[in-house]
Amino acid sequence: MKCWCLLILLLTSNPLEAKCVGRFVNPITDICWRCIFPITIAGHAVTRGEDTPNPHQLICWCPKPPFPAVPGIPISFWEPVRLIDITRTPYCMVNLGGLQIGPRTGVRGHGTVKHATKGHMQHSFYQVHWYIYPLIYWLELLIDFVCVEKSAFDVAYLTELDPLWNDDETSFIINPEAALFGNPIAQAACAADCAAASAGFSHDFLFWCGGCQGSIYPFTGSVPAHSGGVQASLLLIQRFMAKLHREGVLWGYMGPSGLCQKYPMPIIRKTQYKTQMTYPIPATVDGCHPLGRSDLLWSAGRNFPYKGEDFGYLIWRKRSCCLL
Repeated sequence: MKCWCLLILLLTSNPLEAKCVGRFVNPITDICWRCIFPITIAGHAVTRGEDTPNPHQLICWCPKPPFPAVPGIPISFWEPVRLIDITRTPYCMVNLGGLQIGPRTGVRGHGTVKHATKGHMQHSFYQVHWYIYPLIYWLELLIDFVCVEKSAFDVAYLTELDPLWNDDETSFIINPEAALFGNPIAQAACAADCAAASAGFSHDFLFWCGGCQGSIYPFTGSVPAHSGGVQASLLLIQRFMAKLHREGVLWGYMGPSGLCQKYPMPIIRKTQYKTQMTYPIPATVDGCHPLGRSDLLWSAGRNFPYKGEDFGYLIWRKRSCCLL
Protein backbone atom coordinates (compact mmCIF):
# COMPACT_ATOMS: atom_id res chain seq x y z
CA MET A 1 0.00 0.00 0.00
CA LYS A 2 2.83 2.38 0.87
CA CYS A 3 4.51 1.70 -2.48
CA TRP A 4 1.33 2.57 -4.38
CA CYS A 5 0.93 5.79 -2.43
CA LEU A 6 4.52 6.76 -3.18
CA LEU A 7 4.02 6.03 -6.89
CA ILE A 8 0.85 8.12 -7.03
CA LEU A 9 2.65 10.99 -5.26
CA LEU A 10 5.48 10.94 -7.79
CA LEU A 11 3.15 10.84 -10.78
CA THR A 12 0.95 13.67 -9.56
CA SER A 13 3.67 15.93 -8.19
CA ASN A 14 3.93 19.43 -9.60
CA PRO A 15 6.84 19.75 -12.06
CA LEU A 16 7.29 23.35 -10.96
CA GLU A 17 8.53 22.02 -7.62
CA ALA A 18 11.58 20.35 -9.17
CA LYS A 19 14.60 20.68 -6.93
CA CYS A 20 17.73 22.51 -7.98
CA VAL A 21 20.49 20.04 -8.83
CA GLY A 22 24.01 20.34 -10.15
CA ARG A 23 27.68 20.15 -9.23
CA PHE A 24 30.73 22.36 -9.34
CA VAL A 25 32.88 21.87 -12.41
CA ASN A 26 36.31 20.59 -11.46
CA PRO A 27 38.63 22.60 -13.73
CA ILE A 28 41.13 19.75 -13.80
CA THR A 29 39.31 16.42 -13.85
CA ASP A 30 36.03 17.46 -15.54
CA ILE A 31 37.67 19.04 -18.59
CA CYS A 32 38.52 17.20 -21.78
CA TRP A 33 41.89 18.87 -22.23
CA ARG A 34 42.60 17.14 -25.52
CA CYS A 35 39.77 19.25 -27.01
CA ILE A 36 42.23 22.14 -27.25
CA PHE A 37 43.79 20.28 -30.18
CA PRO A 38 44.57 20.51 -32.98
CA ILE A 39 46.94 23.45 -32.80
CA THR A 40 47.90 24.98 -36.13
CA ILE A 41 50.93 27.25 -36.57
CA ALA A 42 51.51 29.12 -39.82
CA GLY A 43 48.99 26.91 -41.61
CA HIS A 44 50.58 23.62 -40.49
CA ALA A 45 48.95 21.38 -37.91
CA VAL A 46 51.41 20.45 -35.17
CA THR A 47 48.87 18.20 -33.45
CA ARG A 48 46.02 16.07 -34.71
CA GLY A 49 42.34 16.58 -34.08
CA GLU A 50 38.99 17.48 -35.59
CA ASP A 51 39.27 20.97 -37.00
CA THR A 52 37.94 23.65 -39.35
CA PRO A 53 39.96 25.50 -42.05
CA ASN A 54 42.73 27.75 -40.75
CA PRO A 55 44.72 30.71 -42.15
CA HIS A 56 47.50 29.36 -44.34
CA GLN A 57 49.86 32.35 -44.57
CA LEU A 58 53.28 32.07 -42.96
CA ILE A 59 53.26 35.65 -41.62
CA CYS A 60 50.44 37.88 -40.44
CA TRP A 61 50.48 41.65 -39.91
CA CYS A 62 48.59 43.45 -37.15
CA PRO A 63 48.65 47.08 -35.95
CA LYS A 64 50.40 47.66 -32.66
CA PRO A 65 50.63 51.35 -31.72
CA PRO A 66 52.78 53.28 -32.26
CA PHE A 67 53.62 50.98 -35.20
CA PRO A 68 51.12 50.71 -38.08
CA ALA A 69 51.78 46.98 -38.56
CA VAL A 70 53.87 44.37 -36.79
CA PRO A 71 54.60 40.89 -38.20
CA GLY A 72 53.56 37.78 -36.36
CA ILE A 73 52.85 34.08 -36.78
CA PRO A 74 49.23 32.91 -37.31
CA ILE A 75 48.13 30.30 -34.80
CA SER A 76 44.79 28.53 -34.36
CA PHE A 77 43.46 26.40 -31.50
CA TRP A 78 40.29 25.61 -29.52
CA GLU A 79 39.83 27.55 -26.30
CA PRO A 80 37.45 26.76 -23.37
CA VAL A 81 35.75 30.09 -22.72
CA ARG A 82 32.16 29.70 -21.46
CA LEU A 83 29.90 27.55 -19.30
CA ILE A 84 26.19 27.17 -19.88
CA ASP A 85 23.29 25.77 -17.80
CA ILE A 86 20.17 24.24 -19.32
CA THR A 87 17.72 23.92 -16.45
CA ARG A 88 14.01 23.42 -15.72
CA THR A 89 14.22 25.29 -12.42
CA PRO A 90 14.38 29.10 -12.52
CA TYR A 91 17.59 30.56 -11.05
CA CYS A 92 19.13 27.11 -10.53
CA MET A 93 22.87 27.37 -11.23
CA VAL A 94 23.69 23.86 -12.37
CA ASN A 95 27.41 24.42 -12.93
CA LEU A 96 27.73 26.13 -9.53
CA GLY A 97 26.82 23.02 -7.56
CA GLY A 98 23.05 23.37 -7.82
CA LEU A 99 22.98 26.80 -6.15
CA GLN A 100 19.51 28.39 -6.02
CA ILE A 101 20.05 32.15 -6.33
CA GLY A 102 16.43 33.26 -6.71
CA PRO A 103 12.83 32.19 -6.09
CA ARG A 104 11.40 29.34 -8.16
CA THR A 105 7.98 30.97 -8.16
CA GLY A 106 6.99 34.20 -9.87
CA VAL A 107 8.97 33.49 -13.04
CA ARG A 108 7.07 33.26 -16.30
CA GLY A 109 8.23 30.25 -18.28
CA HIS A 110 9.03 27.55 -15.77
CA GLY A 111 10.91 24.58 -17.08
CA THR A 112 8.83 21.58 -18.07
CA VAL A 113 8.77 18.46 -20.23
CA LYS A 114 5.34 17.16 -21.19
CA HIS A 115 3.33 15.63 -23.99
CA ALA A 116 1.78 17.85 -26.62
CA THR A 117 -1.99 18.17 -26.77
CA LYS A 118 -1.97 16.48 -30.19
CA GLY A 119 0.11 13.58 -31.39
CA HIS A 120 2.76 11.67 -29.48
CA MET A 121 5.55 14.26 -29.45
CA GLN A 122 6.85 15.85 -26.27
CA HIS A 123 7.61 19.52 -25.90
CA SER A 124 9.76 21.22 -23.30
CA PHE A 125 10.97 24.55 -21.97
CA TYR A 126 14.26 25.32 -20.24
CA GLN A 127 15.99 28.34 -18.78
CA VAL A 128 19.61 29.09 -19.74
CA HIS A 129 22.46 30.61 -17.76
CA TRP A 130 25.67 31.83 -19.38
CA TYR A 131 29.01 32.10 -17.55
CA ILE A 132 32.24 33.76 -18.61
CA TYR A 133 34.77 31.00 -18.01
CA PRO A 134 38.21 31.70 -19.57
CA LEU A 135 39.68 28.53 -18.13
CA ILE A 136 43.19 28.70 -19.60
CA TYR A 137 43.76 32.23 -18.30
CA TRP A 138 41.98 31.53 -15.01
CA LEU A 139 44.28 28.59 -14.22
CA GLU A 140 47.31 30.63 -15.32
CA LEU A 141 48.38 27.87 -17.68
CA LEU A 142 49.67 30.32 -20.33
CA ILE A 143 50.19 33.60 -18.51
CA ASP A 144 52.05 35.45 -21.26
CA PHE A 145 50.14 33.95 -24.18
CA VAL A 146 48.43 36.92 -25.85
CA CYS A 147 45.94 34.77 -27.78
CA VAL A 148 43.82 33.59 -24.83
CA GLU A 149 40.88 35.55 -23.46
CA LYS A 150 41.86 37.45 -20.31
CA SER A 151 38.81 38.04 -18.13
CA ALA A 152 37.41 36.97 -14.77
CA PHE A 153 34.78 34.36 -14.03
CA ASP A 154 31.31 35.89 -14.07
CA VAL A 155 27.63 35.10 -14.50
CA ALA A 156 26.87 37.02 -17.68
CA TYR A 157 23.28 36.15 -18.67
CA LEU A 158 20.13 34.76 -17.08
CA THR A 159 17.18 34.07 -19.36
CA GLU A 160 14.81 34.47 -16.41
CA LEU A 161 15.43 38.21 -16.81
CA ASP A 162 14.94 38.18 -20.59
CA PRO A 163 11.30 38.74 -21.70
CA LEU A 164 12.14 37.46 -25.20
CA TRP A 165 13.21 33.98 -24.06
CA ASN A 166 9.78 32.65 -23.07
CA ASP A 167 7.66 34.20 -25.84
CA ASP A 168 8.00 33.05 -29.45
CA GLU A 169 6.00 35.99 -30.80
CA THR A 170 7.93 38.66 -28.90
CA SER A 171 11.28 37.15 -29.93
CA PHE A 172 10.26 37.87 -33.53
CA ILE A 173 11.67 41.36 -32.89
CA ILE A 174 15.27 40.11 -33.07
CA ASN A 175 14.77 37.22 -35.52
CA PRO A 176 12.17 38.32 -38.10
CA GLU A 177 13.72 35.99 -40.67
CA ALA A 178 12.24 33.08 -38.71
CA ALA A 179 9.13 33.48 -40.88
CA LEU A 180 11.17 32.33 -43.90
CA PHE A 181 12.20 29.00 -42.39
CA GLY A 182 8.97 27.70 -40.89
CA ASN A 183 8.15 25.55 -43.91
CA PRO A 184 8.84 21.91 -44.93
CA ILE A 185 11.32 22.81 -47.67
CA ALA A 186 13.59 24.86 -45.39
CA GLN A 187 13.41 22.26 -42.64
CA ALA A 188 14.16 19.41 -45.07
CA ALA A 189 17.52 21.04 -45.75
CA CYS A 190 18.40 20.42 -42.11
CA ALA A 191 18.76 16.72 -42.90
CA ALA A 192 21.87 17.57 -44.93
CA ASP A 193 23.12 19.70 -42.05
CA CYS A 194 22.64 16.76 -39.68
CA ALA A 195 24.61 14.45 -41.97
CA ALA A 196 27.42 17.00 -42.33
CA ALA A 197 27.63 17.61 -38.57
CA SER A 198 27.70 13.87 -37.82
CA ALA A 199 30.55 13.37 -40.30
CA GLY A 200 32.45 16.53 -39.39
CA PHE A 201 31.08 20.05 -38.99
CA SER A 202 27.68 21.45 -39.90
CA HIS A 203 27.16 23.89 -42.77
CA ASP A 204 27.38 27.55 -41.80
CA PHE A 205 25.29 28.59 -44.80
CA LEU A 206 22.38 26.56 -43.36
CA PHE A 207 22.31 28.97 -40.44
CA TRP A 208 18.67 28.24 -39.58
CA CYS A 209 19.42 24.54 -38.94
CA GLY A 210 20.62 23.09 -35.66
CA GLY A 211 21.92 19.93 -37.28
CA CYS A 212 20.43 16.75 -35.86
CA GLN A 213 18.80 18.62 -32.96
CA GLY A 214 16.21 20.64 -34.93
CA SER A 215 15.63 24.24 -35.97
CA ILE A 216 17.55 27.14 -34.43
CA TYR A 217 14.54 29.43 -34.88
CA PRO A 218 12.92 30.93 -32.89
CA PHE A 219 15.45 32.18 -30.34
CA THR A 220 13.45 30.97 -27.33
CA GLY A 221 13.55 28.20 -24.74
CA SER A 222 10.63 26.22 -26.18
CA VAL A 223 11.42 22.89 -27.86
CA PRO A 224 8.28 21.65 -29.67
CA ALA A 225 9.90 18.35 -30.74
CA HIS A 226 11.55 17.09 -27.56
CA SER A 227 13.05 13.63 -28.11
CA GLY A 228 15.33 13.65 -25.07
CA GLY A 229 16.96 15.93 -22.56
CA VAL A 230 20.37 15.84 -24.23
CA GLN A 231 18.88 16.61 -27.64
CA ALA A 232 16.83 19.51 -26.28
CA SER A 233 19.73 20.97 -24.32
CA LEU A 234 22.07 20.86 -27.31
CA LEU A 235 19.46 22.59 -29.45
CA LEU A 236 18.98 25.34 -26.88
CA ILE A 237 22.72 25.92 -26.72
CA GLN A 238 22.66 26.69 -30.44
CA ARG A 239 19.58 28.88 -30.13
CA PHE A 240 20.97 30.82 -27.22
CA MET A 241 24.34 31.45 -28.84
CA ALA A 242 22.62 32.44 -32.11
CA LYS A 243 20.56 34.90 -30.04
CA LEU A 244 23.69 36.37 -28.43
CA HIS A 245 25.32 36.74 -31.82
CA ARG A 246 22.25 38.59 -33.08
CA GLU A 247 22.32 40.89 -30.03
CA GLY A 248 26.01 41.68 -30.58
CA VAL A 249 27.16 39.94 -27.41
CA LEU A 250 29.14 37.21 -29.16
CA TRP A 251 31.65 37.99 -31.91
CA GLY A 252 33.78 36.19 -34.45
CA TYR A 253 37.26 34.91 -33.58
CA MET A 254 38.07 32.39 -36.29
CA GLY A 255 39.63 32.64 -39.73
CA PRO A 256 41.80 35.37 -41.29
CA SER A 257 39.43 38.10 -40.06
CA GLY A 258 40.08 37.11 -36.45
CA LEU A 259 43.88 37.13 -36.54
CA CYS A 260 44.26 40.67 -35.18
CA GLN A 261 40.99 41.21 -33.32
CA LYS A 262 37.46 39.94 -32.90
CA TYR A 263 34.89 41.03 -35.45
CA PRO A 264 31.07 41.40 -35.63
CA MET A 265 29.20 38.18 -36.41
CA PRO A 266 25.41 38.86 -36.30
CA ILE A 267 24.68 35.42 -37.77
CA ILE A 268 26.29 32.57 -35.88
CA ARG A 269 28.93 30.46 -37.58
CA LYS A 270 28.30 27.08 -36.03
CA THR A 271 31.77 25.84 -36.95
CA GLN A 272 33.28 28.26 -34.41
CA TYR A 273 32.06 26.21 -31.47
CA LYS A 274 32.19 22.79 -29.85
CA THR A 275 30.38 21.61 -26.72
CA GLN A 276 31.44 19.33 -23.89
CA MET A 277 28.99 18.09 -21.26
CA THR A 278 29.94 18.90 -17.66
CA TYR A 279 26.72 17.78 -15.92
CA PRO A 280 25.23 15.32 -15.04
CA ILE A 281 28.18 13.22 -16.30
CA PRO A 282 31.30 15.05 -17.51
CA ALA A 283 32.25 13.96 -21.03
CA THR A 284 35.96 13.65 -20.38
CA VAL A 285 36.20 10.45 -22.41
CA ASP A 286 33.63 11.21 -25.12
CA GLY A 287 35.20 14.63 -25.63
CA CYS A 288 33.68 17.66 -27.28
CA HIS A 289 31.40 17.72 -30.31
CA PRO A 290 30.64 20.26 -33.04
CA LEU A 291 27.26 21.96 -32.96
CA GLY A 292 24.51 19.90 -34.58
CA ARG A 293 26.19 16.51 -34.30
CA SER A 294 23.93 13.62 -33.35
CA ASP A 295 24.11 12.67 -29.67
CA LEU A 296 23.02 9.06 -30.22
CA LEU A 297 26.57 7.67 -30.01
CA TRP A 298 27.50 9.24 -26.67
CA SER A 299 24.39 10.40 -24.76
CA ALA A 300 23.28 7.01 -23.42
CA GLY A 301 22.85 7.14 -19.64
CA ARG A 302 23.17 10.93 -19.49
CA ASN A 303 19.46 11.70 -19.10
CA PHE A 304 17.90 10.12 -16.01
CA PRO A 305 15.28 11.10 -13.41
CA TYR A 306 15.81 13.80 -10.81
CA LYS A 307 19.56 14.57 -10.95
CA GLY A 308 19.91 13.91 -14.65
CA GLU A 309 17.21 16.17 -16.10
CA ASP A 310 19.19 19.43 -16.04
CA PHE A 311 22.42 19.89 -17.97
CA GLY A 312 25.67 21.80 -17.98
CA TYR A 313 28.15 22.26 -20.83
CA LEU A 314 31.54 23.79 -21.47
CA ILE A 315 31.79 25.84 -24.67
CA TRP A 316 34.98 25.52 -26.73
CA ARG A 317 35.56 28.37 -29.19
CA LYS A 318 37.82 28.28 -32.24
CA ARG A 319 40.44 30.99 -32.01
CA SER A 320 42.69 32.30 -34.78
CA CYS A 321 45.34 34.71 -33.60
CA CYS A 322 48.43 36.54 -34.84
CA LEU A 323 51.15 35.74 -32.33
CA LEU A 324 53.24 38.93 -32.24
